Amino acid sequence: MRIKDIIQAIENLAPLPLQEEYDNSGLQVGDPGREASGALLAIDVTENVIDEAVALECNLIISHHPLAFRPFKSITGKNYVERCIVQAIKNDIVIYAAHTNLDNAQGGVNFKLAEMLELQNVKVLNPMEHALLKVVTTVPVQHAESVRNALFNAGAGHIGNYDSCSYNLSGEGTFRARPGANPNIGEINQLHFEPEVRIETVIPVMKKEEVLRALLAVHPYEEPVFDLYPINNEWEQNGGGIVGVLPETMPGQEFLYMLKDIFNLPTIRHSKIERKEIRDVAVCGGAGAFLIPRAIAYGADAFVTGEAKYNDFYDVEGRLLLAVVGHYESEICTKEIFFDLISRKFPTFALFKSAFDSNPVKYL
Repeated sequence: MRIKDIIQAIENLAPLPLQEEYDNSGLQVGDPGREASGALLAIDVTENVIDEAVALECNLIISHHPLAFRPFKSITGKNYVERCIVQAIKNDIVIYAAHTNLDNAQGGVNFKLAEMLELQNVKVLNPMEHALLKVVTTVPVQHAESVRNALFNAGAGHIGNYDSCSYNLSGEGTFRARPGANPNIGEINQLHFEPEVRIETVIPVMKKEEVLRALLAVHPYEEPVFDLYPINNEWEQNGGGIVGVLPETMPGQEFLYMLKDIFNLPTIRHSKIERKEIRDVAVCGGAGAFLIPRAIAYGADAFVTGEAKYNDFYDVEGRLLLAVVGHYESEICTKEIFFDLISRKFPTFALFKSAFDSNPVKYL
């Protein structure tokens, strides 16, 4: 098994185009074409984590936070990032990161947090925008089913909890094949009328090339006709944060104690408890305070995240309970996500969760 096979399994869940513009998810160091000896799963890559990988004879480290986040003009070992890169190269270790693409993915970090809180009826709090296209093509009636299936298999037609979604309209197309053409239907220099089906379906922008390749591969016409339209619909399957409903309504203080237990916290920061009961809960791992207005607009009783600024506790103004559990603590579940994903795909592959606590924030 090659390292690139493992990377592909991760990117099937969390494609790189899902990452935010500022991010640098993906391959950080090394050759993914090498045979994989084992993988160490971590939140951050530090010198201790690389030593751990060497001791476990793992030549792959999969982290949540990217090691290489900013551009380099030189690599001299002046900080831990550069020392880690040098250390990884010396030991032939590949480093890969899945960061905001895993945050935004369906089944990623925030879905895992919702699972930990046992939230029900979950949906994305801040769906991605400008991420969808409508693809339209016309095809002879007898080929409509095969073309639709090719589009669906390539990733088209997914809307919420439904797949194979399309709109089909019967009509009649015309064309005249000119000399030099090789028509599948019709004759050279003769106007041809063909009963056709107009197929419309929706695709993620990142699937455009894959879907068009599938369309062109199966369409019977020498010159297939298709249109792509940008649409402003939110992509509700992917995006920032999650909102859901607790199995049972609970008092605010009891909810905070539950968070302490779930995330194994020595302390928890929170706004004033002004709501007697907590039912609708929004969550976002990491630095998720930017979603506070969205959680308020939704009507959530509580918002759980990893980081928030001082003024954020003022800004909620009693409209919801803000609970801050710590950036590291809110994302430690990524090791479990990586483990479950890879072990299902490659059940005999050597996987290890890093035992090193890389949390730079300490509590006294």
